[in-house]
Parts: sequence; C-alpha cells; structure tokens
Amino acid sequence: MEMLPDHELARLKLVAGENGSLEELITRRLNGEPLQYIEGTAQFGPLELLVDPRVLIPRPETETLYELASRLVRVPEVIVDLCTGSGALALALKRRFPGASVFATDLSPEAIEVATQNMYRTGLQIYLAEGDLYDSLPASLLGEVDLIVANPPYVAESEYRHLPDDVRREPKVALVSGSSGLEVIQNIGASASQWLRPGGVIVCEIGETQGVAAVSSFTDLPVVVRQDLAGKDRFVVGARP
Repeated sequence: MEMLPDHELARLKLVAGENGSLEELITRRLNGEPLQYIEGTAQFGPLELLVDPRVLIPRPETETLYELASRLVRVPEVIVDLCTGSGALALALKRRFPGASVFATDLSPEAIEVATQNMYRTGLQIYLAEGDLYDSLPASLLGEVDLIVANPPYVAESEYRHLPDDVRREPKVALVSGSSGLEVIQNIGASASQWLRPGGVIVCEIGETQGVAAVSSFTDLPVVVRQDLAGKDRFVVGARP
C-alpha cells in the first residue's frame, strides 16, 4: 500500500468500498492500469464522465482548452468537436452553451459508444457521428460553424514506446497520429476555414514542441499558439476573418 501516493490510495479505498477488494485494486494500479479506469469515471470541468480503455482519459490541458474556447466565443449557434473520445469537450460546451447545436465526431466506434453513454449520463443532447474528422459532419454545416475544438492524436510513432506505462494503456489510436505526430493536426488545419463562418473560432490542442509546425498546418486561416498553465505551447487558436 505504501507504494502508492496517499491520494491515490484514498481514492482506491472509496472504490473498494463499493466493489472489489482493496488489494486487488492496488495490484491493478501498480501494474500500470490508470486510476480513472479503475474508478470508471473522470472529472472534466463541471461533468463527471464515464471512462474506460475505449477512450482517452480527459486531462487538465484539455480542460484548459475548454475554458479558453468558452471565453473566445459569446453565444455560439454551432459547435464541432473533432476526435471527441469520451465526449468531454462536446458535452462540457453543450452545458456551457445550452442553446448551441453541438456535433461531435470520432474515428473510433468504441469511443462513440462511450460518448453516447456520457450523453445519456449527463442528459446533454449532442449529435454524435463515427467518421474521420469532418467527413461525418452534415454538408449543411460548411461555412456555418461558430466554434471548432479538437484534442487530436499528436504523438509520433517513434515517441509512443517512451510514454509512461499507464498512458500506453489508453487507446493508441487516440494518442498516435503517425510518423511525425502532426498528421491529424494537418488534416484539421487544411479544412478548418471551409467549415467556420466569418468570425468563427478554432482551438486545437497540440504537443508542446509542435507550435511552429502546427501553425503552418492551418492554411487560409490566421492562427497563433497559446500556452497551457505550465507555460508550454499547447493550443493553436485561429479565427476566420
């Protein structure tokens, strides 16, 4: 037991009180299973969401993306969340802007299943679609989107083996973009201006070393790099003129 931080041990004790033995849960954690998967939920902004090995665990950096995006738009009518995973960004933004129509897409059918469960869990109605980035969005949204958010895969294939053990328990498809780590970001940036209405905003999470390269991925759209709470490059922010 002493091998786990006190705060983790306290959380596991709560889970053990509801289901399973504490010793079994400690063993799972020491073997590299993420704490949130053991608990079955993760906090994201105002929401408690279901998470399991089908989806990426929402992180503080992505909560910062949510807060940043919320400040950059006033009363959005249409919001798009690309690579939605558990549905964290889409559902939190729907709660922040209840009058908005929120569309969320993900390449993984398993992620869409979890996002659907979270939609029912939270009682927040969003439109979920399986597909590659913009491909599954209705064509009627072209040029009509007020806000695009994305937490895409941005790890390079060569970097994957160096990730912590518990991170590699999360779905590889949600972490690894390809050989450079920029492939999905480039695909997002290539089409973003076509989907945004004039004045529409995009906020995309990136790796801390990807600022310069990510900026060049957003064609026909003026963008800047913003930092996370640790002062590291973490977001590309742009607006259609």
